[in-house]
Formats: sequence, C-alpha cells, structure tokens
Amino acid sequence: MAAQLVLWDIDGTLMRAGAIAGQAFARAVASVLERAEHEVELVPMAGKTDPQIAREILVLAALEEAEVDGHVPAVIAQLEAELGAAEEMLRENGRVLPGVRELLQELRDDPGVVQTVLTGNTAANARAKLDAFDITAFFDLDVAAFGSDDADRRNLVPIALERARDIRGISVAPDEAWVIGDTAHDLACARAAGVRCILVATGQPSLEELLPLDADAVLADLSDVDAVLALLRS
Repeated sequence: MAAQLVLWDIDGTLMRAGAIAGQAFARAVASVLERAEHEVELVPMAGKTDPQIAREILVLAALEEAEVDGHVPAVIAQLEAELGAAEEMLRENGRVLPGVRELLQELRDDPGVVQTVLTGNTAANARAKLDAFDITAFFDLDVAAFGSDDADRRNLVPIALERARDIRGISVAPDEAWVIGDTAHDLACARAAGVRCILVATGQPSLEELLPLDADAVLADLSDVDAVLALLRS
C-alpha cells in the first residue's frame, strides 16, 4: 500500500515547552554527578537528540571520555523520570503552536496520510510532552523514530520508513515523505534520507536564519492550515 508519511518534530514545531526541558536536564545531570544544579552548564539543545545533549553537557563537566559514555544512560533515565513527573508543569508553562491542532486533525482524517513523530526526544520524553498537551492520539507512534533509537538525528528517517513498511505495510516514496521541523538539524535528517522538508520559524531559529537553508518550504508558522495542507499534498 502506498501512502504519504508526515514526520513531525516536537519541540519548537508542535509545541513550546518553556524552560522545563533545560531544567530537567540540569537536575538529571546534577543528580547523576552528585553536584549542585547550578554547577551544571547547559548547551544549546534545539534540534539535537537527548543522548547527544546529555553527552555534550557531560563533556562540559570535564569528565573523561569513558566517564561520559558511562554516565549518558543514567542521565537519560533520570531525565525521563524528571519529565515524566512534570506533565502539569509542561502544560502550565508551554503551549501548542498556531495551526498545529487543526493540521493534526485534518491529516488524521485523511486516509492517505500516516503521521507520526520524528524527534530527538527519547520515546518516553516524547510521550510525556505529547500527553501533556493531549495530542498523542493524533500520531501513529508505532512507526515513530526517537532519539532513543539513534543519537544521530540523520539516521532517524530511515528508521521511521522501515517501521512504516514493516509494521503498517506502507511503501513510501521519498517525495511522499515530509519532515516538519524548526531547525537545520531537521533539514539535515530529511536530506540524508532524500525526503522533503518544511521548516517553520516557531522554535529558536528565526525566520531570517531559516530562509537561506535549502528546505522545500520555510514558513513563519503553521497558522495558514489550508496553505500547509496544499503544500503537503503537492
């Protein structure tokens, strides 16, 4: 069966979660390293996978390479516990971005479309964020790809395509798959797999920063639902 596959980034694309993720990372690293939270130096996170972020923070903490490798799983486990307990804080401090709910509904109602997430979040962290804003049901998470699948975001699109084929029996041509994201990392993972990409300036990079990139489309936001649907169906 042929179908169109829409792969949604989460942070900065579907939603803004406020400062909760950064705070959770700081607490997780502080807990694992037995340091004070204010001693943990954070790194830019937009577009990166959770394991990649954990590794970069641990490197900044002046650990030996072997220590970094050894601590990443513990940091991720603690991070998942922190975010899993933060549903109310996520909801209070964050928001679903303009046009997102309407687009998710329209795409779910289209029998020719499968939509899921392609995210640097681990599977548990992605679920916590989607649940916090009550949008989990829009996605086929069985065919999603997460930072817990591979720390290199560029490897995630093939994982989603393989799961769509193996689990749903869906054959997706490259020009029928879209990544929707908000950073150059989203574009890089789309291009690595030869699929199409929409970038939206609702995350940290500005519209001016995104426009020079070689995306199939760059939008200020997703509020013009009809225009976005027309683009995805083009």
